[in-house]
Amino acid sequence: MLKLTFIITYQCIHGYLGIHKNLFCTFRLQNFIHMKISLEYVFLIIGTIVVAWILSTFLRKSIDFYINRNSQQLDADPTNFIFLKNSISFIIYCIGLFWIFSKIPYFKTLGDALFASAGIFAAIIGFASQKAFSNIIGGIFLLIFKPFRVGDNIETAGGQKGVVEEITLRHTVIKDYEFRRIVIPNSIMSEDTIINSSITDKKIRKNINIGIAYDADIELAEQIIRDVISQHPHFIDGRTPEEIEQNKPIVSIKVTGLGDFSVNLRAFVWTKDFDTSVELERDVLREIKLTFDKKGVEIPFPYRTIVFKNSDKTKVFQP
Repeated sequence: MLKLTFIITYQCIHGYLGIHKNLFCTFRLQNFIHMKISLEYVFLIIGTIVVAWILSTFLRKSIDFYINRNSQQLDADPTNFIFLKNSISFIIYCIGLFWIFSKIPYFKTLGDALFASAGIFAAIIGFASQKAFSNIIGGIFLLIFKPFRVGDNIETAGGQKGVVEEITLRHTVIKDYEFRRIVIPNSIMSEDTIINSSITDKKIRKNINIGIAYDADIELAEQIIRDVISQHPHFIDGRTPEEIEQNKPIVSIKVTGLGDFSVNLRAFVWTKDFDTSVELERDVLREIKLTFDKKGVEIPFPYRTIVFKNSDKTKVFQP
């Protein structure tokens, strides 16, 4: 009887331990499988990001090489290529994100849940990303309608001046004349008034304003201004053949106003583009000042006459 009891007890203990051993092995196997699947997903995410980065970098550098090599030969507008180059990264990373969502069950389930509540989700995302989407749409409109292109000299409604250096999905980069970069969102660029000095025709008629004293010889001043401007290497004779036959002056100069202390003259000067017009104006103003000093033509400054009245005599003071 005692032996039978011992055998039954041994078998019960052995069976209990066997069941728990099987459960423990099953638990370890499930953990191993789960860990293996998790590592696969991690490698999938990292691999997708690395491939997207390599592909994006390669395509951007390829487009850069193509633009630098062929844009001048093909006489093509580089704006389209630069915009495409800046859009490549966004497109590739979006494709990579969709790939990750489609391959990982958790993300796929999450995507299905988000798709089921697409109305609410779209409203939230739309409200949060209103500015971002308006910049993207603005960038596309700038690319289609081309109010300016890469390399154009422009001035914005806010007074920023410079050369368009880059147009991305979000913003436009302008290099000003101090070599600083001005970054303006595309939504603003597509809505504001833009002064484009390079569109259609790059030739510029620069207005140069000069004031002379009332007692100065106006004809001498005009001749000095005309001679200085016509000798500048950036000056272009903008006269028509008819005006040349009629012996019209090579530089047109007009009196634009009789001010409080000066006679205001304006010279209309043609140059090939905006940059050369700025350089011509600075050089010409300096040379005109030096020549006026030699020829005795006064450039006035404000005068104020003060009259002191006493009972029997008057004093006049002119500073």
